[in-house]
Amino acid sequence: MTAEPIRDSAPDRVRTISVRGITARVSVRPGVGRFVNEPPLLLCNGIGVSFEVLQNFVDHLDPHRGVVRFDVPGVGGSALPPAPYPISALALWVTTLMSDLGYRRFDVLGLSWGGGLAQQLAVQSWRRVGRVVLVATGTGALMVPAHPSVLLKMSTPRRHRDPEYAASIAADIYGGTMRTHPEKGSRLLHAATRSGPKRGYYYQLAAMAGWTSLPFLRLLRQPTLVMGGTDDPIIPAVNPRMQARLIPRARLHLYEGGHLDLVTAAETLAPVVEQFLLEPDPDV
Repeated sequence: MTAEPIRDSAPDRVRTISVRGITARVSVRPGVGRFVNEPPLLLCNGIGVSFEVLQNFVDHLDPHRGVVRFDVPGVGGSALPPAPYPISALALWVTTLMSDLGYRRFDVLGLSWGGGLAQQLAVQSWRRVGRVVLVATGTGALMVPAHPSVLLKMSTPRRHRDPEYAASIAADIYGGTMRTHPEKGSRLLHAATRSGPKRGYYYQLAAMAGWTSLPFLRLLRQPTLVMGGTDDPIIPAVNPRMQARLIPRARLHLYEGGHLDLVTAAETLAPVVEQFLLEPDPDV
């Protein structure tokens, strides 16, 4: 039996704003009830897809919780930046975005590529980031890599532009439920999402080139939940185990599933995230 999402949240408001000269498409669901004065949860997405791909996860969070999503520059409805950017510059752009939306403090969740951005935000803007959730993500250039055949498939945005191709490789690169239902991968990437220009995808790849969080993981001060699937071809489970050992205040949650289970099995994993976010911080 699976839990149904509770539906009495404030409506999501989708709009475009200018952040440091770049038009950004954002979705803001304000906190209500007991969350009205609490920091929102900022969601950092995986590579090449717009924020709609996270909708099922958002639908299974506490409906009163404030949630902010955005399209990375050059992806979905956000404008392509004039030049490639390093991940540190993107982190600065995101903190400016949150300031422009009126949020001084926020929690952050990063999925896959977005997990690298979340780690950079946590160390670079540590005064502003409360709690950190890292899902199906690694430490960048210094990590246990995926099989070369998986990395080769990830090196182009073709899966975001060709539904049949996405279905044909979903099992190989995403694992988990995609092994028996590869059509889920195609629907997830194409039903309601927007990919944006190819150059936006390559800018995202370039942002992580040579970057690694490994030297600074021990400096992270926030309570951190590290989540990873035991059948994730992109991020082998040894990586979240390593992150959880190196981050001083981290907790590890491994689940039987693949790279996109945060979304495809949200009824199971969203409550894990909620429980972590609601726990009192013993150091406060």
